Amino acid sequence: MSRGGGYRLQATMRIQDRAPLVDFPPETQLSSFLDSAVIRMRRSISLLALAAAAGCASTSATSAAGHAALSSGSRAQFSSGVLAAQPDASPPGVPPELQAIKQSDLQRDLYYLASDSMKGRRSGTLDELRASAWIADQARAAGLAPAGDNGTYFQFWPLRRIRTSGRSRVLLDGAPLVLWQDASVVAPVEANEELPLVWIGTASADSIAHLDLRGKAVAAELLVPSRPPVSWISLRMRRYTSSALAERTAALQRAGAAAAVLVSDDSTDGEFIRSSAYQRLGSYADDSTGRGAPPARMPVVWVRRAQLQRVAEARRLTLDLAAESYSYPSVNVVAVVRGTDPARRGQYVVYSGHQDHDGVLFTDAAGDSIWNGADDNASVSVAMLAIGRATARHPMPRSALFVWQGAEERGLLGSRWFVAHPTVPRDSMVAVINGDMIGRNNPDSAALLGVQPPHLNSHALVAAAYAANAEVGHFVIDTSWDNPRHPEGWYFRSDHLSYARAGIPAIFFTTLLHPDYHTERDEAARIDYGKLTRMTRWMYATGWIIGTADARPDVVPGFRLER
Repeated sequence: MSRGGGYRLQATMRIQDRAPLVDFPPETQLSSFLDSAVIRMRRSISLLALAAAAGCASTSATSAAGHAALSSGSRAQFSSGVLAAQPDASPPGVPPELQAIKQSDLQRDLYYLASDSMKGRRSGTLDELRASAWIADQARAAGLAPAGDNGTYFQFWPLRRIRTSGRSRVLLDGAPLVLWQDASVVAPVEANEELPLVWIGTASADSIAHLDLRGKAVAAELLVPSRPPVSWISLRMRRYTSSALAERTAALQRAGAAAAVLVSDDSTDGEFIRSSAYQRLGSYADDSTGRGAPPARMPVVWVRRAQLQRVAEARRLTLDLAAESYSYPSVNVVAVVRGTDPARRGQYVVYSGHQDHDGVLFTDAAGDSIWNGADDNASVSVAMLAIGRATARHPMPRSALFVWQGAEERGLLGSRWFVAHPTVPRDSMVAVINGDMIGRNNPDSAALLGVQPPHLNSHALVAAAYAANAEVGHFVIDTSWDNPRHPEGWYFRSDHLSYARAGIPAIFFTTLLHPDYHTERDEAARIDYGKLTRMTRWMYATGWIIGTADARPDVVPGFRLER
């Protein structure tokens, strides 16, 4: 998209033969919202808001991962539209201190934060705390003031972890299976019992319904899920395996089984090492109640294919399973640059991103056991530091709040905690600019989420993002992953969701998935630092438009987000 002040836009709609999903706000509404530097772009912004609301954006240069992930038919199904623009006026001003966001700073910081010394920054570990302390120190050096609890940069909160105890045992006819090598306990559970074991092999769910399995342990092979994940979806085998385990377990529970021993088929056996590593970690939640007992559930043991004959011939199952419960501190890092306008400095533009990742898991064939999380999400963590430096040099009329959330990988826990226990009044947060994974794939494409219903909750915030892209980012914007029918459910997988559910205008910047997603290969050397710099400046410019506007951004009436 060429740079320019006003644009003549031609929007070609491709919305699967359905009408636009929302009404477009009048131009006067957006004009009153945008500051004087951007008013010269109001025609452009108004049309861009229309395109955003209806989901019109070019997907012709979708990220490399998007192309790899989506078949041509699927891309057509989830494509939202095409936008073409031609300049017809001089460009408006760009945000001040834009050049203060430097590629060299981003690269230096990311190599440190995603280094092996940080050990993957898994939540509830000293590694997460060490990374958080480093971020806070960098924020202080950049001139950001503390905005956490008790005058600090930190908001600590309790993280509850429940895992299978290392003293747990599973025995077949009195002989043990080696946990996490031969077998995995699918979910933490308390069980101490000896049960008769019945082998049903590949019996279908329908045939199981006619068997008397009450009070017995049942051994069975995993079957192909009734609705296997599509071939191009991320983490496909992990999803496939999870579905296979869940469906087989549900069928046995309905038949009255007291416990299950599930043997991998050829497909799921290759996923055992990876998925059992996550099962070994256990479950996580924010510990708002202080209760740490695992839920009552049927014990399920997943066994490798090599143990098939042994399982089929066994007649007794002994379970000595214990669950361990811990409450760890996790932490959000919170900093602020105070606004310059006394009438608006009590309102906050929130820059949001998570700083945790998956930590140390199993060792791969190359000897690497650290999930460094360079793109996911050290890329946004260092981008927020760069935006903070620029904002500290030239504050906005509104204040800028920076929230590095913990434990996103454990279920958006840090952002959920912050929204429930904000360190500033919740209604003072006027917009959330969230990023997740902004440093990979095609150098000229990026994605925005929160721009089409039902995810759209602010026309003005979306318009600001499109205007900033026209001035600063110059990306071809892919909104197809924002479609509520997209199988990835990408909108629901980052921290903006917690804010949107609280009725706060929120938008999500990303460069989408790639083959290194949630693997040990997501390392600093694989980041496109030129693209990361442009994405960082785009997020900064979006916040600048919001932070300098006369009026706070709108909230779509009746917005209600449901999955």
